[in-house]
Amino acid sequence: MDMWMMPPLLLLLFPLLMWTSSTFVFYFKKFFYVAWMMFLALVGIPICLLKSGGRDVENMRVIRAMVRHVKYLLGLRIEVSGWEHLQTEGPYVIISNHQSSLDVLGMMEILPDRCTTIAKKELVYAGTVGLICWLSGIVFINRKKTSDAKSVMADAAKTMLDEQLILWVFPEGTRNQNGDLLPFKKGAFHLAVQAQVPIVPVVFSSYSSFYLQKEKQFKSGTIRLKILPKIETKGMTSEDVSSLSDQSHNLMRTAFLEISGSITQSNGPLKH
Repeated sequence: MDMWMMPPLLLLLFPLLMWTSSTFVFYFKKFFYVAWMMFLALVGIPICLLKSGGRDVENMRVIRAMVRHVKYLLGLRIEVSGWEHLQTEGPYVIISNHQSSLDVLGMMEILPDRCTTIAKKELVYAGTVGLICWLSGIVFINRKKTSDAKSVMADAAKTMLDEQLILWVFPEGTRNQNGDLLPFKKGAFHLAVQAQVPIVPVVFSSYSSFYLQKEKQFKSGTIRLKILPKIETKGMTSEDVSSLSDQSHNLMRTAFLEISGSITQSNGPLKH
């Protein structure tokens, strides 16, 4: 076959595969998402440097503005309820469930000013994305350094209070798509108690109606975010951390099953 015929054939093959192969769509969307986010980071780095001169949580405004359109490119809609609960003045801690890298899209949809996140230290080495994360003031922690959540969060609590930050934490500690919430790790709750600041829970609905990693499906769909009322921690001590974690988990699990069920009921029940 002549080489000059290859581009037209590929152009014909691409829409055919997009129409007929859900596996091809899955891998294409995954590749596009990662590549586009890396490109946006490459564009955003000089903007952040010009805007703030270096590492500054105010650079999160740049990232938020640049990322909000990405949901449309992936065929996703985001519906938010409970906006009024984010009106609390900082500092405070936001906790949310964690399903995949798509969580970033929901984060940027509602991210308050002077809000950044806590992430594992390895992220800083993730190319252009790692660099823009560093420029945006993300608090990196070395999870391998110690298993003591209380001591790991001590520096983060000081940073939050000194710089009047809102910190976003994923208390499950890892990505989870099993149709329910994993048990919470205690770090976020030690952080809130040490700093004596409120916790604002944010719940992402299940992605199972449009995104299934094992089945290699990535369709158009809707992400529902529910922002719950703040939970006060004033007067609490480290002895209250376990009950605070359990209370937060119960509230978020109830909300997760509620908002996920309304999306996925046509696709069968969630695993409880």
